[in-house]
Amino acid sequence: MKVKKLMINYSLTLESPSTDEFLCLRSQVGWAEIHVNLAKKSLENSLFHVTIRKKSQLIAMARVVGDGAMYFYIQDVIVAPKYQNLGLGTVLMKHVEDYLAQYAQQGATISLLAAKGKEEFYSRYHYIARPNNALGNGMCKFV
Repeated sequence: MKVKKLMINYSLTLESPSTDEFLCLRSQVGWAEIHVNLAKKSLENSLFHVTIRKKSQLIAMARVVGDGAMYFYIQDVIVAPKYQNLGLGTVLMKHVEDYLAQYAQQGATISLLAAKGKEEFYSRYHYIARPNNALGNGMCKFV
């Protein structure tokens, strides 16, 4: 399998990246700049992290935020552009889904906002697009 072979060259940990690494990875994919203190507090308050490094450089990450009981939100599934389309996002999501299978009990809601064009990736994990026949549009507010 391509992913397993690739993982020989990378290290995976279930820990938070540093704030500076997080901000650098966000900027590599063109996400908005945020204040370092906001990023630090956000990382500290996350429920779960998974990171992938090549040597010591952070090249991919994902995390889960929420209340740890009823609501879980998949956040910041990021793969550096140079390493996209190699299966690293799939590796990240496997660990996210394993975490959620352990902690999200019957009745919990797991949500995410897919980046434009990435909806099909998440549909592999049974996430559904909104709107649909049962649910209205998902909504968000940026401050």
